[in-house]
Amino acid sequence: MLQKLYVFFRKETVLSIAVILALLSMFWVRPDKTYFTYIDFRTLGLLFCLMAIVAGLKAVGVFDILAKKLLMGTSGTVGVIRLLVLLCFFLSMVITNDVALITFVPLALIIVHKLPKELGNYWLLKIVAMQTIAANLGSMLTPIGNPQNLYLYARAGMSAAELITLMLPYSATALILLLIWIQVAAAKAPHVCGSEKDKTLLGFSDRKELNMEYLAAYLILFTICLLTVAHIIPYQIPLVLVLIYMLLRNRENISRVDYSLLATFIALFIFIGNLGRIPQFSSFLERIMAGRETLTAVLASQIMSNVPAALLLSGFTDNYRALIVGTNIGGLGTLIASMASLISFKYIAKENRNLRGKYLGIFTASNIIFMIFMLILYFFLR
Repeated sequence: MLQKLYVFFRKETVLSIAVILALLSMFWVRPDKTYFTYIDFRTLGLLFCLMAIVAGLKAVGVFDILAKKLLMGTSGTVGVIRLLVLLCFFLSMVITNDVALITFVPLALIIVHKLPKELGNYWLLKIVAMQTIAANLGSMLTPIGNPQNLYLYARAGMSAAELITLMLPYSATALILLLIWIQVAAAKAPHVCGSEKDKTLLGFSDRKELNMEYLAAYLILFTICLLTVAHIIPYQIPLVLVLIYMLLRNRENISRVDYSLLATFIALFIFIGNLGRIPQFSSFLERIMAGRETLTAVLASQIMSNVPAALLLSGFTDNYRALIVGTNIGGLGTLIASMASLISFKYIAKENRNLRGKYLGIFTASNIIFMIFMLILYFFLR
């Protein structure tokens, strides 16, 4: 039993900690009817719909086909590297940062292994670090790019245009920095004969037939979700439609939803709601956050990840714009600052366990550099 609990804790560390915190908080605030008011059902409903829709589109093969078609039109190793990074940056705005990494990091590893060995070894760790940063920084531009944006955007009552305007300077700067990084890395890359991309060698001749019914259905459902994000229709409509469609036509997709993330949100809602009812803690956090919401969010994200930090801190301030900036910048830094970063780390560990330390060094150094630039921009804009 203990072994099973240990395995579960290692696999679902954030969920386990969130549940433990929620249970501990119940000793101070006993369960009552107020608990139901803690939970933001709109955020949970939308998150479920978006995860189900993206999982459906991924299973159909939409992202694989899109990536391969784009790559087939790209020449040269640097061009391929650039495109793989930009795919993570731009598509994370729509399919979330974790899905972008799950989709495109394996593709990058396949392509790197098809390069000459010396060149492949040079790019292997760099491109995964680049893709991870690109996904984390691209996703911050839209309400649906990552869970904390979806939650804080709803709490703030902002329009999608307001959030995009708020984060646009940061995303634009991040894009410029990524392109510079790629060029600098390319200039230092070893010159190997035959390093230009060979389209036949990349093996993109296999074609996967799209299930047009699933494709059309999930695109329609995604459009309905966007109307909900824009506060045009209530969240119950896409939630009911997604559930009905999956139950009737695509039941296997139900199992592809990340229910641990939904459970983590519920546990954190309970924990944070209870903390808000403890006067001493509430007043302490409000004091240390006053006028320092963004920096507090950045620091908190390094320890507990940016999604839990957003949920926690939102209970003690109404300066949601500062929290949006802080938790998005806070996704840079440590490996756990954004849980999506763990996805890339797991791929590297699976590729070669001996590379974990070297990758962690490259990842941490590059994240700190990007964070410094983002913070400089924050103080300049402030």
